[in-house]
Amino acid sequence: MYLNNYTRGIRFLCLSLAFLISCNTNAQQIISSQNKKAIKYYNKGNNAIGNRDFKTAVEWAEKAIKIDETFTEAYIMIAESYSFTKNCEQSCLYFEKAIASNPEFSKKLYYFAANEHMRCGDFEKAVKRFDEYFFRNAMDKTEIPNAVRENYELCLYRLQLMKDSLAINPINMGENVNSIYAEYLPSLTVDESKIVFTVRRKADNYTVCAGCKDEEDMYFSEKVNDVWKTRKPFELNTHYNEGGQSISPDGKYLIFTACERDEGYGSCDLYWSKRIGDSWSKPRNFGKPVNTQYWESQPTFSADGRTIIFVSNRPGGEGGMDLWLTNMTEEGVFTSPVNLGTPINTILNEDSPFLHPNGNTLYFASEGHKGMGGKDIFYSILTPDQTWGEPLNMGYPINTFADEMSLVVNAKGDKAFYSSDRSGGLGYDDLYYFDLPPTLRPQSVTYMKGRIFDAKDNTPLEASFSVVDLNTGQVVVASSSDIKTGEFLICIPTNSSYALHAQRHNYLFYSENFELKDVYSDIEPYVKDIYLKRIEIGESIVLKNIFFDTDKSDLKPESEVELKNLLTLLHENPKMKIEISGHTDNVGSKEHNIILSQNRAKAVYDYLINKGIKANRMSYKGYGYNRPISTNDTEEGRTLNRRTEFKIVGF
Repeated sequence: MYLNNYTRGIRFLCLSLAFLISCNTNAQQIISSQNKKAIKYYNKGNNAIGNRDFKTAVEWAEKAIKIDETFTEAYIMIAESYSFTKNCEQSCLYFEKAIASNPEFSKKLYYFAANEHMRCGDFEKAVKRFDEYFFRNAMDKTEIPNAVRENYELCLYRLQLMKDSLAINPINMGENVNSIYAEYLPSLTVDESKIVFTVRRKADNYTVCAGCKDEEDMYFSEKVNDVWKTRKPFELNTHYNEGGQSISPDGKYLIFTACERDEGYGSCDLYWSKRIGDSWSKPRNFGKPVNTQYWESQPTFSADGRTIIFVSNRPGGEGGMDLWLTNMTEEGVFTSPVNLGTPINTILNEDSPFLHPNGNTLYFASEGHKGMGGKDIFYSILTPDQTWGEPLNMGYPINTFADEMSLVVNAKGDKAFYSSDRSGGLGYDDLYYFDLPPTLRPQSVTYMKGRIFDAKDNTPLEASFSVVDLNTGQVVVASSSDIKTGEFLICIPTNSSYALHAQRHNYLFYSENFELKDVYSDIEPYVKDIYLKRIEIGESIVLKNIFFDTDKSDLKPESEVELKNLLTLLHENPKMKIEISGHTDNVGSKEHNIILSQNRAKAVYDYLINKGIKANRMSYKGYGYNRPISTNDTEEGRTLNRRTEFKIVGF
């Protein structure tokens, strides 16, 4: 980033002075001053510019101006020197002094002054100077270059963004998180209890990076009583560069970037680690085809853990750094990454993606899309045909003429965290947070947490689980509980109905269904402890995701998820024999309910037969309302009594 700014500064300096002074210090030129001593000082400043010594250039130019206050080129030299060193206050001031010293000096001076005001964020003054430049060109009928008109239109766009300013105030996260160094690329757990971020500090004698002036490491801070505590280094740090991390919503997995490791494929690769109790597993390289000889970094992954979006400069993109996507197959292998293409990527750089846990809102930083200047934050919504919509600028003052990047949004969708190098920070890039306006909020996500136990002895269990959207059949979460504590935490989009399944080898699977309302409320998260039964004769479970229409026995499509789990269990235990039973509430006659419950049990039986399960392994029976598990005096109780079960009857 800094090399690019340096190159831009030198190029801009030479271009803007080309009609006034030569970038070749030995060249002869005609200048406005006639004072030999002022010209001598000016030439010394010109030599300093050739040596990239801008401080000295300013000193010589100031001496020249003391002798000749109308020496326009000296004012320009000072303005450009301050521009290169990013001193906007002084650079804009001296461009205006240059114009005041001789308004007729050159019409191009108005253009370069407009550009400087624009770069520094004073778009009203920039528009004024652009207008004067256009007027002077119209007077002598000079054609305006397209690039100039494009800059003017961009300036008007930025001015409008500021006029449409959002009623927000990004707040610096303070000394517990930020420092004199650069903090960026935050990642947040779904319960907002932990934030992980990258810190770039000065390299030391232990840094393993030839010629590196900086070293990147991962840090984290935990929130206690709404206060972010003093940051701590992440245990996975080494003397190599680590950063650009993304922590899973449940805090169990970390994908991060590590550079120049012996087992790496290129300069920087993607690695992953799993939390086990209070520790993290040894990081593993994702390998090919995710990593290449090129640069891979800054990953984000979906709530179900099956999609990763990351940044790479590999061939096949739109240009510069691009966003790429890879999916996990059913076999647990990641596919060859695909470039997100237009409209997301441009010929310039896109980076720091964040995929919200709702799965349909993507945030990223871009230099190529129209914005306030530098890097801006944009967002894109996934369309019904599963393509990303046109990126939208997050607006001012989220974006400024400084660099903003690496935005993440909490599960609720009302608070954002990001990095910016705007003035007023503690160091270079700092982390900030702000409340998202309602118009910018993504579909909210809530979360469920709990533990998984053995049903007999209450031993904590590591078990895999998934949450499926019953309306779409899509898996929205796939993860596992902690191997030591059995704890799990999952995020779930609101406004849908879901099936929850948990399973472990030698245990019966657990089944649950629930519905989340369309409006997120400030309630405590869903808490659900799960008890798994061992596979033993006599054990039974309720198939809570088998669905029928009222008074009918035809399986509804959303039952498919549950039926597949039952089918898998029978395949994995080929000697298992089961009884499938149907049960009803007490509405209607006894005879009618017996027949209805039997037909429903038979519907499950027939499904399994059609999928290849032998008939001698199964039986079915309808019990009507003879075996209630709750009262039939309430609707809630009657709902529990309307169920389908299976019981292990032999091996």
